[in-house]
Amino acid sequence: MSELAAEPRMLIDGKLVEAASGATYGNVNPATEEIAGEVADAGPDDMDRAIEAARRAFDETDWSTNPAFRQRCLQQLKDALDKEKETLRPQLVTEVGTPIMLTYAVQQDSCIEDMQWEIDLIDRYEWERALPAHEFMGMHSSRKVVHEPVGVVGAITPWNFPFMLNLSKLTPALAAGNTVVLKPAPDTPWSATFIGRLASEQTDIPPGVLNVVTSGDAATVGEMLTSDPRVDMVSFTGSTATGRRIMANGAETLKKVFLELGGKSANVILDDADFAAAVPSGSMICMHGGQGCAITTRMLLPKSHYDEAVDILKAAFESVPYGDPTDPGNIMGPLVNARQRDRVLGYIEKGKAEGAKLLVGGGRPEHLEKGYYVECRPRRHDRPGGDLRTRPVRAEVRRRRRRRAYRQQLDVRAVGLGDERVGRAGGGDCAAHPYGNSVRERRDVVRGRLAVRRIPAERQRARARDRRIRGVPRDEDARSSRKRIGREPQ
Repeated sequence: MSELAAEPRMLIDGKLVEAASGATYGNVNPATEEIAGEVADAGPDDMDRAIEAARRAFDETDWSTNPAFRQRCLQQLKDALDKEKETLRPQLVTEVGTPIMLTYAVQQDSCIEDMQWEIDLIDRYEWERALPAHEFMGMHSSRKVVHEPVGVVGAITPWNFPFMLNLSKLTPALAAGNTVVLKPAPDTPWSATFIGRLASEQTDIPPGVLNVVTSGDAATVGEMLTSDPRVDMVSFTGSTATGRRIMANGAETLKKVFLELGGKSANVILDDADFAAAVPSGSMICMHGGQGCAITTRMLLPKSHYDEAVDILKAAFESVPYGDPTDPGNIMGPLVNARQRDRVLGYIEKGKAEGAKLLVGGGRPEHLEKGYYVECRPRRHDRPGGDLRTRPVRAEVRRRRRRRAYRQQLDVRAVGLGDERVGRAGGGDCAAHPYGNSVRERRDVVRGRLAVRRIPAERQRARARDRRIRGVPRDEDARSSRKRIGREPQ
């Protein structure tokens, strides 16, 4: 612990504190399966103190109304993180199992750099603006729009990119004048407590403005944070099931709720793509063990190039370097915990039962006796259906699916993301070089799915205008339009 300089205490009301009960839990290194150090294990009393401190800081200090002061404090925090990033780097690798190469980018360094944009935005943001005077029946009204902070924000972050997500929630929330209670995932507490320590020791952030509460029992303190009436908003990144629960809890007190839930993204390779350039990129799903919400875990291939593409992808997977996350040459380390490893291995067996064929690996690597490692492995699926294509598995299980005809590859069902009942956050690759330029792609925000249309929207509107000019009834025009974009069978 001393070697890592990790922070075992929480930040509550401006002080670094142990849990009220004195309880701690072990933070396990997923690469060795050994406890790397201890951290405070909060209970309901600790969360109650953190929420009360955040409420008081918002209601009784000028944090919410003094943007210049907020900017100075956040600049102090960013400067402190810059100065201490080499102290933080080994902590991230130890508790997350992330390849160290990623800490020079999205796992650490770029996150600190990105803070500057939000800090500078405090100066540029139009906090107030006047509207034109309004008169109604002889009454004169002066009007203006005032942008105000929400209040107390509960921020709940996951274990896959913890430091990035901690800063992604904290920085804009604090910049806007909110106070925050941060609850990190039980598997990655140090990524949050380190921020708490720097905020306490190297900034002028007032007591209660930022609170960090760690717990090995995420459900107990998380339930309290998401249902407490003193909390005005909850920002959550994680699973869909937990997101549903948070939304239900927030409804009781009409909280604002921001949810970024698990995704199931598709990498669509079209007929006219450069297959030698596009297909090998599919092996990058192995980056950080596939533990990311925007990783393209499915590749859809045209029938005419299917076998060729599978061979290219198999060779790419065979060359992926994985193992010790402290080795700069590896792009994949262990999964975050034993539960996740066993879940992934279970899905591999489920995929076999559904008819999938493993192309590479598919088990625990023989040369790595310790650690929650699973071999990189692509799967080949020649038919639609199956639970593995729709559930968000945080690991490098890649599926290949053959598209039987050109029209099928344009059907939204062929490239749908995740559970069709729930909107998902996930980024599929654009249908552009080298993936092919045959079609346009649009993102359906409501349902989180990709829809590929052969006919651009501009042409559809032009055809509709032309049909109306020629006197075609609107109902017939609408039916024709739906047929053209594939929403009705022809």
